Amino acid sequence: MAPIDRSRDKFLSSLTERLVGTYEECGRIHHLGHTPLPSYAEIVEILIDLRELLYPGYGRRQNLSLTNVVYHVGDLLDALLERLSVQITRALRHTDCGSTDRPEGVEQTAHQTAVRFLDRLPELRKLLAEDAQAAFDGDPAAKDLNEIIFCYPGLAAVTIYRLAHELHQLDVPLIPRMMTEYAHSKTGIDIHPGATIGSRFFIDHGTGVVIGETSDIGVGVKIYQGVTLGALSFPKDEEGQIVRNRKRHPTIEDYVVLYANATILGGDTVIGHHSVIGSSVWITRSVEPFTTLTIESPRLREKRPDSVPEDRARAI
Repeated sequence: MAPIDRSRDKFLSSLTERLVGTYEECGRIHHLGHTPLPSYAEIVEILIDLRELLYPGYGRRQNLSLTNVVYHVGDLLDALLERLSVQITRALRHTDCGSTDRPEGVEQTAHQTAVRFLDRLPELRKLLAEDAQAAFDGDPAAKDLNEIIFCYPGLAAVTIYRLAHELHQLDVPLIPRMMTEYAHSKTGIDIHPGATIGSRFFIDHGTGVVIGETSDIGVGVKIYQGVTLGALSFPKDEEGQIVRNRKRHPTIEDYVVLYANATILGGDTVIGHHSVIGSSVWITRSVEPFTTLTIESPRLREKRPDSVPEDRARAI
């Protein structure tokens, strides 16, 4: 029988006490003694099932046809209504202080909210069909819509954004951000669920795209990797607190193209329709429609050796 490592037990006991002590000392970052918060794992599973409804035959069940899909969809909707109701109930009971003081009937409110959300799925699917088509039309490398749906991170992120946006519009706290941050972790595309985005929206490549909460994006907009639609500054009130609930992010009108690493800042900034914003442009003012805005071509410095060493010449 192995001897008991009492020094290890003593260390773990001491560490436990010190760590638990911080739970009271730093009380703002724990959720102890309150009703459960929404489950991140459950929200991810709900997103997977919602994708099954929006893109049938591309997910877990691929042997579907128009004759048997009705039963599959019915089963998914029945389960989703219950699961969403539970998670929305948890979210509605949550406040930033962890209070559980909510009026009675929160379960009924959550159920009604889940019904309203699921009722939007047919229209959302039509919108996503336009997004998928815009991706295909905008990328000559794409062979068909199957490739877009299976492989394109832009469509994956936009799909989750559109679901989260509906919940955001229904005043569901926390869950919309959980959804879009899951998409962010998977795709590198960060879209706040409060942003307003029109149809036929295409994010090409996508990594590093940031779209802020109060961004307003029109129809047929195309964005490349690294684009930021951000806030110019964060005004504060007389107590030094950030002023919230105001437009901080730009407006992008219809049929604008934003090339890689363009940065557009400010709630008063409007990019006029049919404009093209070139790569690495920094914009804090409005741009008239039909404008092409680019950085002047930089001067390139080329340095060549006077001679190439013999061993390198042989390698070449």
